[in-house]
Amino acid sequence: MSVTKATPLLSPEEIAVRSGQQMPYLHLPVRAELFATRETRLRELAAGHAMRDFLLFAAELAHVQHEVLQDYPEVALPSGDDLLAAGRAAQAPLPAPLWPRDPAWRAAFRRMLELLAPRLAGSPAQAAVQALLAQDDAHLEGQAELLLQGAAGLDMSAAPLVAAGLQVYWTHMVLAIQQTHGAARQEPFGRTLDVTLCPCCGSLPTSSVTRLDASGSNFRYLNCALCSTQWHMVRVKCSHCQSTKGIHYHSLQAVATDGAQEDTAQASVQAETCDECGHYLKIVRMERDLHVDPVADDVATLTLDILVSEAGFQPHGVNLLLLTGGEEDAGESDERTRN
Repeated sequence: MSVTKATPLLSPEEIAVRSGQQMPYLHLPVRAELFATRETRLRELAAGHAMRDFLLFAAELAHVQHEVLQDYPEVALPSGDDLLAAGRAAQAPLPAPLWPRDPAWRAAFRRMLELLAPRLAGSPAQAAVQALLAQDDAHLEGQAELLLQGAAGLDMSAAPLVAAGLQVYWTHMVLAIQQTHGAARQEPFGRTLDVTLCPCCGSLPTSSVTRLDASGSNFRYLNCALCSTQWHMVRVKCSHCQSTKGIHYHSLQAVATDGAQEDTAQASVQAETCDECGHYLKIVRMERDLHVDPVADDVATLTLDILVSEAGFQPHGVNLLLLTGGEEDAGESDERTRN
């Protein structure tokens, strides 16, 4: 693992922000692209990877997530008044731990599992899918509640599956709200009091991504672990405590076939660490690899998490495919307390 330090110079992004250049604060997911693109990236990353089997499992999961999202059942959504109230209070209108889940999410989840089971024939994961299909509504709701609340007792063999179902549900709600209310004078989603959490559902990010716009500028966005909304946060700024001091970048040193090592400054995936609060979040850079995905590339660089954690840093974000049962996995846990 190698390290680069932040420089005191303003980044092009900060210069653009200070000069008043307009950029979208939010990028909402695209229904026809989100999970299909993720599946493709996961399959690309799986080739020759030490985590090949898991990456291919995640690709199959993304495949059925895409299918279910294309024809999601109708679910209850916040009213126009609810959206206005959330906007005035600068709160997320679909708070993950508090939102009353529509029973239709379970039907969509079961359909997702039914589509997934035959795709996992011969895989140990198939048994977990079939076991979850046999569970009643109360069990599914209980597991969803534990996952969203970050409480103990979550069935870790089923956690990635339950998380995948909730991701599709929340992604659909965000898109349905935008379709219904997005043309209104006041947009349904906006800035919230805690800029380190998703402005749509209040969840932690999985990672951050630098997006390229038409002008070639690249701006950093945090990527929600639950609904896949992306919201802007300038680079060289801690995504946990918002400090601009003590920011460093770490990457894996990949050895090329000719023996040369990849320079950290050119790595497409880095861990941004903060000496002030001791947290980190990965950043994936489209300007260095147009095909990066904030979830897929986060999974594929798990070794980087291990190395950074061994150096004493705690994750600010969460990848719902990689839940281990620790407190740091809680999407809305007490880890929110600032150091």
